Amino acid sequence: MTKTFKSPIKRKILLLLAGGVALGFARNPKSQRRAFRTLKKDWQEINKQYLYRVMNEFKQERLVDYVEQEDGVTKIVLTEKGKLKTLKFEIDAIKIPKPLKWDKKWRVVMFDIPEKRRAERNILREKLKDIGFKEIQKSVFIHPFPCLKEVNFITEYFQLRNLVRHGEMINISNEEEFKLKFKLY
Repeated sequence: MTKTFKSPIKRKILLLLAGGVALGFARNPKSQRRAFRTLKKDWQEINKQYLYRVMNEFKQERLVDYVEQEDGVTKIVLTEKGKLKTLKFEIDAIKIPKPLKWDKKWRVVMFDIPEKRRAERNILREKLKDIGFKEIQKSVFIHPFPCLKEVNFITEYFQLRNLVRHGEMINISNEEEFKLKFKLY
């Protein structure tokens, strides 16, 4: 991760841009006030001078681009590189929600990733463990709660869709051991 994203405020600014919050920089003070007055509360919490400095850093890193509009306002848009950085934030924040009651189904993720993609395979393993999956074998993981959306996002993010399979099981051998691991009692 570059130094740009160690700052929670910089991260927040980039995520706000990704969320579609319009940010305009105008040439004259009257237009600037109008632009900032219409912004969401999150933008207003950020120091304007700091915001300008961060936007220039983002521009230098090619995370954002400036688009001149006819009314004299410069619109800031995320580049493809900026969009990829925001996806990284989303992958870091992914969590599997715990329902009030377990439906007694096991979610299984299996993969067969070739040796030439070892790094991706290891990253996938670590990410599955990070979000709460337990390893049954080197390429088989289980989780007790619904997580299809999260697994799909992870496999798409790492571009492993055709190498990863997932499904649900009702029974699994040594189920008691896994119930203990997941604290389902």
